[in-house]
Amino acid sequence: MKDLSQSVQKRNQEETPKEKKIPIPKHTIKDSVFTSLFQEKRYLLELYRTLHPEDKKATEDSLRNITMKNVLTDGIYNDLGFLAGDRLLILVEAQTTWTVNIILRALLYLAQTYQDYFNREKADLYRSKKVKVPKPELYVIYTGRRGNRPERISLTEEFFRGEECALEVTIKVLYGDPAWEDTTTNDKTELDIIQQYIFFTKVYNEQLVKYKRTKKTITETIRICKEQNVLKEYLESREKEVVDIMSTLFDEERILQIHIENRVKEAAERAARKAAKAAAKAAAKKAAKEVEEVKEEARIEAKIEAKKEAEEAAKKMLKTGKLTIEEIADCLTGLSAEDVERIKEKLEQKV
Repeated sequence: MKDLSQSVQKRNQEETPKEKKIPIPKHTIKDSVFTSLFQEKRYLLELYRTLHPEDKKATEDSLRNITMKNVLTDGIYNDLGFLAGDRLLILVEAQTTWTVNIILRALLYLAQTYQDYFNREKADLYRSKKVKVPKPELYVIYTGRRGNRPERISLTEEFFRGEECALEVTIKVLYGDPAWEDTTTNDKTELDIIQQYIFFTKVYNEQLVKYKRTKKTITETIRICKEQNVLKEYLESREKEVVDIMSTLFDEERILQIHIENRVKEAAERAARKAAKAAAKAAAKKAAKEVEEVKEEARIEAKIEAKKEAEEAAKKMLKTGKLTIEEIADCLTGLSAEDVERIKEKLEQKV
C-alpha cells in the first residue's frame, strides 16, 4: 500500500500544475475525525459529561480509553470505547445510513471489548470467585435526519418480535438537535460535543454536494465550522492533522475497491476457464457417445444385411436339393438349423 501511494504521488508530481490532481476526501472521513477527536482526553471528558451530567467527579484522569484498533479493514472494531468508573461505554461508528443491524455489530463490539478487558485484567473466568464486570452502555451516533426513528433500539424488538430470549441488547441512539440543523446560522457555542460533531458531518455533507470529492470540500467544511464555533479549538490546534485525515491521494477504500475488482475479475476468468473446460469435456463426451451410437447402428445394419444375404444363399441351396438343412447351416454364418428350416417351410408353402 505504501509503495502504491508513493508511485501515485510521484506520478502526480511529474504532471503539470494544471493536470495535477488534488487530494480527495477519504470515504471514512467522519469516522476518522470522530476517532481522532475523542482520542484527546479533554474532548472525551466532554463526551462523558454530555452522557452523564450527574457525575460531577469525573476527571480526564478517571477516564480510560480502551478503543480497539482497526488493524484489519474488515475486522471487528468500535470507534470509541472507554471506562469511566464502573461503566464501560461504547460508541459505535457514526453513520448516515440507518440500519438496525448496528445492534448486532454493537453486540460483537461489546463481546470483543469484554474479552480484551478480561485479558488485560487477567480475570480468571473459570474460578468460583465472581469477577468484576464494568456495566455496559451502548450508543450509536446517527448523523442523518432523525424523522420518526426511536430513542432506543433493542435486539429482541427488532429481530425477535419482542419475544423473550436468552440475550437482550439495547442501544441509545444519539441524534443532533433539529434546532441547530441550519448550517448557515452563526455561532453554535451552545452545542454540546456530540451535537458539534453531528453538525460537523452535516456541514461536510453539504459541501460534498457542492464540491464533490475535492479539496474545496475539506477547506470549506473546516472554515464554516471554525466560523460557527463548532469544534473550533480542535480544528485550530489539529487542522493539519484533520486535513491529512480527510485527504488522501489514494484512500484505503479505493485500494480495497481495486483489490475486490481484481479478485472478482480473476474469479470470473477462473470460472470462464472452468466452464470452457467443462463445456469442451462435455462436447467431447457427447461426440464420443454419438460416434458409438453411429457405430452401433452400422453394426446392426451390417448384421441385418448379412442375414438377408445368408437367407438368399440358403434359398438357392435348398432349391438345388443337394445339401441337408444342417449342412446349409454349417456353411452360412449367422443362420442356425432352425432358421434354415423356417426358410424351407416358406419355400414349400409358395409351391
